[in-house]
Amino acid sequence: MIEKKIMLGNAAIARGAYEAGVKVSAAYPGTPSTEISENIVEYDEIYAEWSPNEKVAMEVAIGASISGVRAMASMKHVGVNVASDPLYTVSYSGVNGGLVLVAADDPGLYSSQNEQDTRCVARAAQVPVLEPSDSQEAKDFTKFAFELSEKYDTPVIVRTTTRLSHSQGPVTLEDRMEPEDKKYERNPAKFVMMPGNAKGRHIFVESRMKAMEEDGCEFSINRTQMRDTSIGFITSGIPYQYVREACPNASILKLGMVHPLPRRLIEDFAAKVDTLYVFEELEPVMEEQIKSWGIHAIGKEIFTLQGEYSANLLRKAVLNESIDVVLPHQVAARPPILCPGCPHRSVFSVLNKLKIHAAGDIGCYTLGAVAPLNVIDTTICMGASISSLHGMEMAKGTDYIKNWVAVIGDSTFMHTGVNSLMNMVYNQGTGTVMILDNSTTGMTGHQDNAATGKTLKGNEVPAINIYQLCKAMGIKHVIEIEAFDLEKLETVIKEEVNRDAVSVIITKAPCVLLKGNVYPYKCKADTIQCKKCGLCLKPGCPALTKNEDGTIAIDETMCNGCGLCMQLCKFGAIEKVGKE
Repeated sequence: MIEKKIMLGNAAIARGAYEAGVKVSAAYPGTPSTEISENIVEYDEIYAEWSPNEKVAMEVAIGASISGVRAMASMKHVGVNVASDPLYTVSYSGVNGGLVLVAADDPGLYSSQNEQDTRCVARAAQVPVLEPSDSQEAKDFTKFAFELSEKYDTPVIVRTTTRLSHSQGPVTLEDRMEPEDKKYERNPAKFVMMPGNAKGRHIFVESRMKAMEEDGCEFSINRTQMRDTSIGFITSGIPYQYVREACPNASILKLGMVHPLPRRLIEDFAAKVDTLYVFEELEPVMEEQIKSWGIHAIGKEIFTLQGEYSANLLRKAVLNESIDVVLPHQVAARPPILCPGCPHRSVFSVLNKLKIHAAGDIGCYTLGAVAPLNVIDTTICMGASISSLHGMEMAKGTDYIKNWVAVIGDSTFMHTGVNSLMNMVYNQGTGTVMILDNSTTGMTGHQDNAATGKTLKGNEVPAINIYQLCKAMGIKHVIEIEAFDLEKLETVIKEEVNRDAVSVIITKAPCVLLKGNVYPYKCKADTIQCKKCGLCLKPGCPALTKNEDGTIAIDETMCNGCGLCMQLCKFGAIEKVGKE
């Protein structure tokens, strides 16, 4: 009996890995890729882990592949940057067991600091890329990627996007394959990438890519759909769905392998249509190569380089249809905000009061950059808060950073912050680093990390002690403090930013949304005692609003009883009460 199931794109990728016989999966959580590993962990046949960062995840998968089993690493597009060092090298060395990297791009910048296109990385690294268009293909292409990996001795990238990762569709389930482990044989010429060996492997890589370009013309994932030949589209991934919706009668060359491109197939298709469009999100990766072959095609002249595509964009650009669009100023603003009871709000309220700038990092605490907290001044990439603060000091001197701190979360500190702090100590910096330890990887949905004491599989393990780790680096001034202790926070921050030494302040309070956290209190406002001063409103907790007469109201359905507003009130107009 055939079983079908409605699956998220990410869940379908996980299913594809399971059916392909994958034995090892490693990842670092990052939207929109996170749910891949959260689904893979449900399959007992696969060892799955959260690695401290994407580079480590890639190396774990490479090691598993070398030993002879099928392995996969998953990450978002900016994580590919972190993993690029081993990725570029494994392109040369090739694989033993099949090796697949799932890279989730984010057109439209729903949760990222840039819109980079992983296909550009793949071209530079000379790694083939498959791009599915729906959940069924997400599963099928993942399985096919392992076949290609082993046939052509190459890592393979499966590129997804936010729309595919987080949309759902029907998927036909199949049994798990159990491919025999590949025998490991010592082969330094293949797996030891020192210059002499790498020269030979580079020749192999070029030959491999040419073979895949030619063979790709026969791959079932690259298919031609001939309809009206007056208009033709070359497309892939989710944009294929928009072409089918907006131009159902058009001829389409749907590419499942977007690098290397199957040249002969493309040339044959182009010769059969009158007007050819290349419809691809983000960079003109396919368009530029197709045009370089002397094929006339229309692409980014009419399609944007920015953001996520849609059927309406296609209707307007190709069919000249007038589309009613809701303009941004017609929609009520709904900026992101820290949750009620978030411990970051407490820390930022003190930094704001002290007029201290913060070099920021990647995490929920990036929201400290916006009103009303206005504390975070910079956000670059994972771990950059500490390094950039050190750079400021080296450029401007110690006095310049007396009103600065670096802010980083516990998971991000484990990711790459450790190296940055090590650099600050080694090179005799004097900055203050605040590690906001909320016991989870909050922004991507509360995944565990090396400091939480629990693995992706749910096993209890010794948690990395951040305090002791900082002490082991030789940092004399390391302070742990409860994140909601405003008075002590203010005192400690004032002291530490004025030290002529590296200091670390670890603020501790669990994320308010963590499962199992019990908050026995609510905060309640006394409108008679309220003096309408607005001090409690300054941190911007969404549970607090003003009544028509200017007094404070607290929404008990939103309040988590953290007590921040109560501490800020100087007139006793807010108290903690037990939940009913």
